[in-house]
Amino acid sequence: MPDPIESWPTGRLLSTAARLVEHAWQHALEQRDLTHAGLIVLHLLDAGALDQTTLAHRARVETQTMSRTIDRLERAGLVTRASDPTDRRRHHVLRTEDGDRALEATRALEAEVFPSVGNPELVRYSLLEIIHAASRDRWGTEGDRDHVPTGEADPTPDPE
Repeated sequence: MPDPIESWPTGRLLSTAARLVEHAWQHALEQRDLTHAGLIVLHLLDAGALDQTTLAHRARVETQTMSRTIDRLERAGLVTRASDPTDRRRHHVLRTEDGDRALEATRALEAEVFPSVGNPELVRYSLLEIIHAASRDRWGTEGDRDHVPTGEADPTPDPE
């Protein structure tokens, strides 16, 4: 007899839902020649230009990983990178107009990829509560907008 989904513990339901949503989201991004990592960078640049080190810190990845992500976005014309005139070792990254359009398209895509489940605002609120609690427990942060953990810093090669 199959294990009815209604009997699953909440953790298993959440994990399964997360995997299904992640796969759908990755597929939708691939159709637009984007990656999850690239989307994170485009989103972090909402406030304007940031240097690579700050981007890496906010995305909670190694600087080398961020550099590869920025390289890919730059080749796609979604960001530009320029040396800091006061410190040639530092590079500032800025979203281009194409990057603005790509980010806006992914915002519209959310409704297509993530069909409404009940009250979308309640679902979003619940997800934020889970992220805040997990961030506090794991990293001692509240998971604020500038520091939402997107994955632990990992020196393993980025799949991009």
